[in-house]
Amino acid sequence: MPRFRYLAIGPGGERRSGLMEAATAAEVAHRLQGEGCAPLRAEPEGTGGIAALLRLELRGRRGLRRTEVADLILELSTMLGAGQDLDRALRHAQEEAPNERVRRVVGALREAVRDGSPLSAALARQPESFAPLHVGLVRAGEAGGQLAPSLARLAELLERQRSLAATVSSSLVYPALLLAAATLSVGLLLTQVLPQFVPLFEQSGAALPASTQFLIDASDAASRHGATALLALGATTLGLRALLRRPAPRRLADGLLLRLPVLGPLLREVLAARFTRVLGTLLVNGVALIPALGVVRDTLGNRAAVEAVDRAAASARGGGGLTATLAEAGIFPSRGIQLLRLGEENAQLGPIALRAAEIHEERTRLALQRLLALLVPGITVLMGALVAGIVVSMMTAMLGLNDLAR
Repeated sequence: MPRFRYLAIGPGGERRSGLMEAATAAEVAHRLQGEGCAPLRAEPEGTGGIAALLRLELRGRRGLRRTEVADLILELSTMLGAGQDLDRALRHAQEEAPNERVRRVVGALREAVRDGSPLSAALARQPESFAPLHVGLVRAGEAGGQLAPSLARLAELLERQRSLAATVSSSLVYPALLLAAATLSVGLLLTQVLPQFVPLFEQSGAALPASTQFLIDASDAASRHGATALLALGATTLGLRALLRRPAPRRLADGLLLRLPVLGPLLREVLAARFTRVLGTLLVNGVALIPALGVVRDTLGNRAAVEAVDRAAASARGGGGLTATLAEAGIFPSRGIQLLRLGEENAQLGPIALRAAEIHEERTRLALQRLLALLVPGITVLMGALVAGIVVSMMTAMLGLNDLAR
């Protein structure tokens, strides 16, 4: 029987990890749920490296996409808020599923619920689709008899996360297109246009300007070794991705990203918005602080921020303050830390964290606007300078040939 390496949050908020023999990852999640733990992930023993990365890229998607999860949670919260029971809401979601994958997942949820399992346990059995955040919020709603409001808050949280992610990605589309156009233009000039003039220059036997000779050498290198360079770039990319799956290199890379001049402050705002939004939602729904921090850490996606939250959780578990440790880490902006400190002192950490999330989300949008104000003109000027430099170098050489002909 295969063995799975698991990570979970125990009943007391402590993190548990180890190996477990089971037929599937879903069985591991089910056993951990039976022990009162919240499973975070379970993967076959020995996964990692380039081979595992290739398997991950080539295999088909088993779980739901984030947008599909958000749509499902919203539909369930709407149905329950309208007075429908959970089984009927799941049946409606299964019948109206947009594709077979969603239909299969919802069908498994409905079957588990009809067998007597709570919805949180049914979600925990499918870690490929539902994160610990979803399981924790639903479990808190079930414990307080407020499943419909908890699902509504979860739907709002997922929609805000999706909106913020869409804002970031859509803002970067135009600069990415400009950069791609610049790269393509320079590549075509070097590999298609410039080689047409090389025989003419060679026949003249004249000494070429240094800039023109440099372009000819670059064009020759691109024509001869372009395919090899692309293959090397692809292999390097795969190697870096495999390397960044290891804790130490990932921690170094994430820390460097946060210290970059322009991108660093933007990433800090994004992390702060995500941290405060998820933490506030969990606390408002009745999740205790320590388990909430255990869930929040796995939504950040930055190893440096994760370690800062782990230290803060350890401090809170030992009776110390949360915000003092976060401030020492220097990961999150000071304004958000001050708001969290105010909430901590007044026993209003959840509501104030949600207010801080709104501030950080707005500051993220403003930071994106400032970044675009610098990035788009910069790429445009760079593209124009490169193309103009190539054209000027070619014209200089052509004028030199005309002088020789006279």
